[in-house]
Amino acid sequence: MLTDSQSGGQMTLGLPSVPGSASPASDLPAAAADGSRQLIDRYGRVARDLRVSLTDRCNLRCTYCMPAEGLDWMPTEQTLSDDEVNRLIRIAVDKLGIRQVRFTGGEPLLRKSLEEIIATTKALRTDEGNSPTVALTTNGLGLEKRAANLADAGLDRVNISLDTIDPERYLKLTRRDRLHHVLEAIGAAAEAGLSPVKINAVVMPGVNEEDIPTLADYALHQGAQLRFIEQMPLGPREQWRREDMVTADDILARLREDIELTPARAPRGSAPAALWDAVAADGTRGQIGIIASVTHPFCGDCDRTRLTTDGAIRNCLFGNSETPLRDLMRDGASDDELATAWAGEMWRKKPGHGIDDEGFLQPDRPMSAIGG
Repeated sequence: MLTDSQSGGQMTLGLPSVPGSASPASDLPAAAADGSRQLIDRYGRVARDLRVSLTDRCNLRCTYCMPAEGLDWMPTEQTLSDDEVNRLIRIAVDKLGIRQVRFTGGEPLLRKSLEEIIATTKALRTDEGNSPTVALTTNGLGLEKRAANLADAGLDRVNISLDTIDPERYLKLTRRDRLHHVLEAIGAAAEAGLSPVKINAVVMPGVNEEDIPTLADYALHQGAQLRFIEQMPLGPREQWRREDMVTADDILARLREDIELTPARAPRGSAPAALWDAVAADGTRGQIGIIASVTHPFCGDCDRTRLTTDGAIRNCLFGNSETPLRDLMRDGASDDELATAWAGEMWRKKPGHGIDDEGFLQPDRPMSAIGG
């Protein structure tokens, strides 16, 4: 437990209470007359944030994500076409109340039509009358050449994965000598106005723990927002052990050796990262986030729904329940039928991810196919 010196109370990064009835109803709420509905679950949570995996392919081979030889990539005919992606995003925004769309992978920059998909998404209007917020999660390879065009297409924000700024460790972690391209991408994203650039770093025991202070110093001086992420059970099954992981509390303790940290005043809301105002030794200021999905889950505030590379809807990153919208779409389903199926999948969402439950089963799909 961490003391909030500003409020005088106690603050944790723990699980919020799940709103709604303790004995939820079993029937899916009816749609409005125009066919629109909320992506609500039985516990009162409403999904407003859509994560779209545009490809399961990746040009890195990060040790915690996939084997050196890669994975068995999906055949093209099994993945969604551009028209199918655009149709499902339109249904999500027009009929299901989605207000933010984040494109993920695999590596979404491998989708050659990314700019066109972003522009089509940005042209939509949410239930509030605004364009949806459009974000991208990427490993950064090739972003230095496309950042300006992506921003022109309507991209609002970017998250770049970077687990170390040590060239040798980066090579060992990713099995690719591409660190210089990622650093160029961070600069190009900031220059294109995709600010604040967010940097995602997964912290792994015996691998990059020593990079915690150097990554923090680098991000603060770049004007980027670093987000440390607890390693989750989403990669090779033999490489994650709950008792060995580097926890959020471990990360905060290491950061405090070099950086002054104060809990951010702004409410966290449904964001996955708990933010801290940070001051480096030379006075440089910024923010650092901690995503503690394992030790301090935030399932009670989750507002995400996920569309996989092959067109399935998943209601939880760690779940195994999904609904294949691709198959329904290719069988001639109407927009209203697809919206109803989507809402039905979200209605089945469990109250939490259950990582600490005795019967927890790691998701059948690899992270690259689910999308982050």
